Amino acid sequence: MDPADWDQELRNYQDVIASGTKSKKIKAMVMLARFSKQAPERVLARTIPILTEILGHNVSNDSAPTLQEAAAYCLKCIACRGEGALAVEIGAHDAPRSLMRLLPHSDGRMQKVLIKCLMVIVSYCNASRLVVATNGGVEMIIGLLSSCTDDTRRYLLEILSALSMRRDVRKALTRLRALHYVVEAACCGSMVSRERACQAIGLLGVTRQTRRMLVELGAIPVLVSLFREGEHSTKLVVGNSLGVISAHVDYIRPVAQAGAIPLYAELLEGPDPSGKEIAEDVFCILAVAEANAVEISGHLVRILREGNDEAKASAADVMWDLSGYKHSMCVIRDSGAFPVLVELLETGSEDVKVSVSGAFAQLSYDGTDRMSLAEAGAIPILIDLMNDVDEVEDLRDNATEALVNFYEDPLYHDRVSDAINVSSFRNMQNRLVHIRASNEHMARSLRRMSVEQLTWNPDLV
Repeated sequence: MDPADWDQELRNYQDVIASGTKSKKIKAMVMLARFSKQAPERVLARTIPILTEILGHNVSNDSAPTLQEAAAYCLKCIACRGEGALAVEIGAHDAPRSLMRLLPHSDGRMQKVLIKCLMVIVSYCNASRLVVATNGGVEMIIGLLSSCTDDTRRYLLEILSALSMRRDVRKALTRLRALHYVVEAACCGSMVSRERACQAIGLLGVTRQTRRMLVELGAIPVLVSLFREGEHSTKLVVGNSLGVISAHVDYIRPVAQAGAIPLYAELLEGPDPSGKEIAEDVFCILAVAEANAVEISGHLVRILREGNDEAKASAADVMWDLSGYKHSMCVIRDSGAFPVLVELLETGSEDVKVSVSGAFAQLSYDGTDRMSLAEAGAIPILIDLMNDVDEVEDLRDNATEALVNFYEDPLYHDRVSDAINVSSFRNMQNRLVHIRASNEHMARSLRRMSVEQLTWNPDLV
């Protein structure tokens, strides 16, 4: 349609609303809703003040609810346009307050239209969430949910998930013992709404007591299910929230048993750096349980063999972290990782080499691990890396630290003795002596987590 034609249609609409009969007004609003997908946004924006004024009228006779129902339906259709810009405009004209005023006095189709309109507006508009949250909207939605059994329930849950992005709403949900609705919201509705509910679960789960309540309400399987079926952006949110939930010794095994570890492995292999970071952090939490560490190591070895360079570097980073856990040393050995890591130390990319050498430096403090590294052929490669002036400093430092530990072991002293003439070796040796003497070695021991340590301090988040 020509722009001039849209302007004429707008004028016709305005004339009908200003002086038409009730039936003509309703018909005009229904037509506006129908054409809201095609009409220019500038035209739709000019109808918003008219519609919100109708919505805000006092209910004084039987005809008013019908007009208000039509206005709410029209506003809902318009709010879906403009990637949220028109929803914000609707919110600025105080539509949420009018919707909340009408909701307690509505039922049937009218109630459903009002709820759907409010859902779209608060989904896009932060200011509208504030209006709803600070004017009894949370209690109203919870009250409606407590008695709702039809498909309107989904829309109420989507409203709740949008409101839960506010801290005061999350506090209210906890106070009102309504957390089960947040968990339910993560199960149904649009993926955007489910993602919001998942994010709210993560934010709520930071405190120990609320985390326990969420777990008892079934949050773990709900999050894992969403982790499995969500888009990439959703997986990042879920992965982070599930990591928060897992940060307590009681939930480390349930999170793994629900099937989370393979999903985090997918994040580790993915292209998104933030996904890799989330996976690395959560793996370090989950691996506190030995059974989890075995499963994680299996995925890491597979990635080290089959992944691209970025994925291999991330997997090696996790190996580096896990090498500081007492029980994980034997897990890493039994996983068959050492030969793969030694091969990568020689042929991998620079980032992979740095991560692998860091893991070897950590592992070299244990006698059994030194033996496994030596049997896998690590010593000559470490010597070459230490002597290669073209290698990055971190890589040479890691290699040198590992060699110092081999040198101090009588079993390997002679094999490494030629390296002592290298200045970098002597410098590293002196540095390690100083670290041990000044007890700065504590930083490394802190990474050697145990179940007992997590029990003593359960809130790691």
